[in-house]
Amino acid sequence: MPMPLTFAPADAPSLPLHVIREGALGTFLESCAPEQRRWIEASGFRPALGRLLVVPGADGAPSMALFGWGDKAARKRGRFHLADARARLPEATWHLEGELSARAREEAALGWLLAGYRFDKYAQQPMQKARLACPAGVDATRVELEAEATFLTRDLINTPANDMGPEALEAAFFDLAARHGAKASAIVGDDLLQENFGLIHAVGRAAEQAPRLLDMIWGEADAPKLTLVGKGVCFDTGGLNIKPGASMGLMKKDMGGAANVLGLAHMIMALGLPVRLRVLVPAVENSISASSFRPQDILTSRKGLTVENNNTDAEGRLVLADALAMADEETPDLLICMATLTGAARVALGPDLPPFYTDDGALAHQITRAARAEMDPLWRMPFWEGYEANLEPGIADLNNAPAGGMAGSINAALFLRRFVENAVQFAHFDVYGWTPAARPARPKGGEAQGGRAILAMIEAQFNAG
Repeated sequence: MPMPLTFAPADAPSLPLHVIREGALGTFLESCAPEQRRWIEASGFRPALGRLLVVPGADGAPSMALFGWGDKAARKRGRFHLADARARLPEATWHLEGELSARAREEAALGWLLAGYRFDKYAQQPMQKARLACPAGVDATRVELEAEATFLTRDLINTPANDMGPEALEAAFFDLAARHGAKASAIVGDDLLQENFGLIHAVGRAAEQAPRLLDMIWGEADAPKLTLVGKGVCFDTGGLNIKPGASMGLMKKDMGGAANVLGLAHMIMALGLPVRLRVLVPAVENSISASSFRPQDILTSRKGLTVENNNTDAEGRLVLADALAMADEETPDLLICMATLTGAARVALGPDLPPFYTDDGALAHQITRAARAEMDPLWRMPFWEGYEANLEPGIADLNNAPAGGMAGSINAALFLRRFVENAVQFAHFDVYGWTPAARPARPKGGEAQGGRAILAMIEAQFNAG
């Protein structure tokens, strides 16, 4: 059964789902029929956040439902609260009733669709049968597209590495390009050396599936240049600096930057934004074999900078460096990098709040504002100049893994910035790409992070919204 990506038809018969704030139950009860009021009072319902009550009609079938909306303080502690009702409501089409702001209606609509996600490629998953009519004032087409892009990202991340290696990621990349009439190409295996992508080749050469650089171009040639770069490490053993088992367990998600970039690219192309879009994904597997790159190997990047490889588990920044250097060569108006890059980012901000880095204050303000408006949290971190010396080992231009373990996310971001000189604006996002425990609208597993916020920022930046 396909996942429900759409709202119920606007003219479909529907039942009211009353959203009731703390302190508003008494007023609501006055509007109810006597038998409804008796049922609600007998149930002991209180409008604490997340409480749900289905009220039967005279025939015993559901006639309406009540959802507790709590108070502002309770709602601030999470997102997509109403999505939690979807799995608990009986099969029917529902419409929202209650004094909800435009933002709350949009959040409720998006959360409802996101809660319908099921990853059923390997085992059948129960589907939720309750449907929602799109709330008044909400752009149903836009919200459905955002859900579709999120599902694409989640599916790519959730697919294990035996079915989502570099070849499969390339196939997904080409499928998306074909869907939107974009031009796609790939540089594979030893051809990377011929085209001067030594870092991508070094990281991926030990794997059974050859490393590759995926390239997609869409839009009018004379439109503002927007380039997205996503880390596509389909599995990361850590290389010869092998990860312990506990750290390797989630490494199918190390291509989460690529998955997030593809979800974002899908929205950009589907909306027909007035940009010339380029998407670059270095797709590799960081494996172990006789041909693995080694600690203290000195590698030469596309930009010409040499890198002392002091940890083969700091491979993501290497493949991104070559891709960013290529992107930077054509002086894009906006260059976005997304990567599941460092555990340090999660130590600093946790799994739900990805950091981003940019030197451009106006761009940072636009991203922050969009993140709040789109319920897609992001937090600015600094390109701290005081740590630049950490990247300079003396024996080579750059060190991919400064010793000491401090400021890991900042050091990685500074490393990437060394490969960007010409882009008018540049921002790097260190995403986690995973929900460790189920939350409303976010099941445990792969997750899209930052894409809706970046989309809104791009629309504002290029006057497309």
